[in-house]
Amino acid sequence: MLVSVEIKNMNSLLNIENLTKAFDGITALDRFSCDIFENEIVGLIGPNGAGKTTLYNVITGFLECDKGSITFEGKDVTKKPPHKIACCGIARTFQDLRLLKRMTVMENILLSFQHQKGEGLYNVFVNNKEVLQQQNDNLERALSLLDYAGIKDKENNLAEELSYGQQKLLSIICCLAADAKLLLLDEPIAGINPEMRERILEIIKELPSKGKSVVIIEHDMDFISHLCDRVIFMDAGQKVSEGTPEEVRNDPKVIEAYID
Repeated sequence: MLVSVEIKNMNSLLNIENLTKAFDGITALDRFSCDIFENEIVGLIGPNGAGKTTLYNVITGFLECDKGSITFEGKDVTKKPPHKIACCGIARTFQDLRLLKRMTVMENILLSFQHQKGEGLYNVFVNNKEVLQQQNDNLERALSLLDYAGIKDKENNLAEELSYGQQKLLSIICCLAADAKLLLLDEPIAGINPEMRERILEIIKELPSKGKSVVIIEHDMDFISHLCDRVIFMDAGQKVSEGTPEEVRNDPKVIEAYID
């Protein structure tokens, strides 16, 4: 296995050890281990069926692993439910986006904020000043995110009225609204036009400077090469190669897997 990326003096944000997951006797994750470090962008690549989305599903609690462990910021989050993992600071997008299509763009973002005081039972009956202040702060933050993304004029549109690229952008904005420290993005530029691709690229590039780490599943190697500090190649549920984009691209094991 090729592993040559310099990782000294970096703090591990997410540690995955020997994750194993099987479906009806078919192994989707086979003793998979890796670290994601603070303020870095990692590409997760591999052929269809390699286990990439299964890995995301296990990390975020949508699937339980059979064996192995997941530690985030030093805390064991193995087999925790999705809402608790989200509260810990891990957010994700999906290939099918999973936006609330019949709600507005603004409503989708406002629902993404974590630790909302108004969700408490007491505050269902009493709208105290603290709750109202947080609601106002969240509204201002949502407007700021929409402005940053360049779709502030869409705040009152239903999510289903957005173009496909704008919907992908909105799903990333929702991750930012959740104030996640780790973002897991599933094919963020697939099927979108060049202009939206560049906007999403710019946003992702800036995330490490904002104290965030990113893992990206993507088949576009040019996109990965221009964006990622490190690349992990998966095949048959295993980590086959890890290194800089150039190193992984030229790894004979990677070339062989794609040819086969």
